[in-house]
Parts: sequence; structure tokens; C-alpha cells
Amino acid sequence: MKFNNSNSNSKENFNKDNVIFNFNKNTGTENNGTEYTVTEDISTVETFSLNKNGDASILKGRVFKFGDDISTDLIAPGRYFHLRSNLPELAKHVLEDADPDFANKVKTGDFIAAGRNFGLGSSREHAPTIIKIAGIRAVLAQSFARIFFRNAINIGLVALICDTSKIDNLDILEIDLKQGHINNLTKNIQIQFNPLPDVMIKILNDGGLVNHITKYKGFNL
Repeated sequence: MKFNNSNSNSKENFNKDNVIFNFNKNTGTENNGTEYTVTEDISTVETFSLNKNGDASILKGRVFKFGDDISTDLIAPGRYFHLRSNLPELAKHVLEDADPDFANKVKTGDFIAAGRNFGLGSSREHAPTIIKIAGIRAVLAQSFARIFFRNAINIGLVALICDTSKIDNLDILEIDLKQGHINNLTKNIQIQFNPLPDVMIKILNDGGLVNHITKYKGFNL
């Protein structure tokens, strides 16, 4: 995953496949003297389509499996706190303390599956945001920390509560958000979850609740 450094103060797009990251830029300097762009506004991260074919209700990809109690500190390690305003750089360290090579392995369209209480800890929105920037389309867990779940919806990251015990690392999944089932194509089994209503899919396809309200200047449901 590569992002361009710049010392411009204009608005610029960072592209990773079909996901576009817009940042109102200021400049900063890393310890090695490299200039980078920074922003305090994480609500500008937006996804124009959850699916390359334009169908936001069907998702397909590989899954990376984690266990219980994956905290926001594991997702966004505290030692990189100085990167909180440089989200593309912070995303290079996503889940580093749970899987040191995760950011290098993940590709746009992949999923995360985990056990109970995913996203516990601080209320920082950086955690779901850098998961999304890394290319993850959906997080599947047996349960979520309440604030993480809310923040995920706000920024347009799909968060599904389901039984993940029959999902293993690198399984290929096909998720039907409208019908409420996950086809594990590797194991040829199906897992059920509560289907998402059309209104929720629309909000997610707009890049989350924040972008939906900005786009329509209010709710358009």
C-alpha cells in the first residue's frame, strides 16, 4: 500500500483500488525529515462502492482470523500516536501487535473475522478508519464493543455480528448483506446473520453516516 508524500496545502486524493481517501492537507515532518500530509478530519474518508461490480449488498474476499478481545490499542498501537493525523501512514501499522505482517498481507476487499468483544478500549475513531483504509470491507465478530460498532457505521465499515467459529484464516467468503448469510466457499458451509436493511446498505455505500448526511445535507432514507 503506497501513498504519496506532498507539501502542498490543496486537497488531494489517495487511491487504493476502488477506495478513495480525501484529505484537507497540512504538512508534517517525520523523524527522518520526510514531509507528509496530515489531517484532523477523519470524516472525509469515503467509499464510493462496497463492490467493484456496483452491487453494495454482495461482498466477496479472503478473511483474516483473530481471537477474542481485539482492542483498539491492538488495532492502532499507542506508540504510533504521533501518526493520528496522518491516517494513511497509521494504516501501515494496523493490527501490528496482533499480526506484525497484517498490513503487508491485506488487500482491498478482504475481511476480518474475530471472536468476542472486538474493538474494546478507547473510543477513538482511528481504529475502524485505518481498518477501512487498509482495504478491509467488513469485520465479522461474535460481538463488538458498543462504541467501536457505532464508529464503524459512522465511517462506513461493515460490522456484522455472527458465529465466526467455523471461519478460519484465509477462507474465502461471500457475504450477502440483504439476505443475511455468509457462504464460506472454502468449507462449503453457510453462516446466518441478521440481514441489513436497505437503508443501512445505502448509508454504508455512501461511505458511512457522516458522509451520507454531508452528501444529502441531512438524511435521505
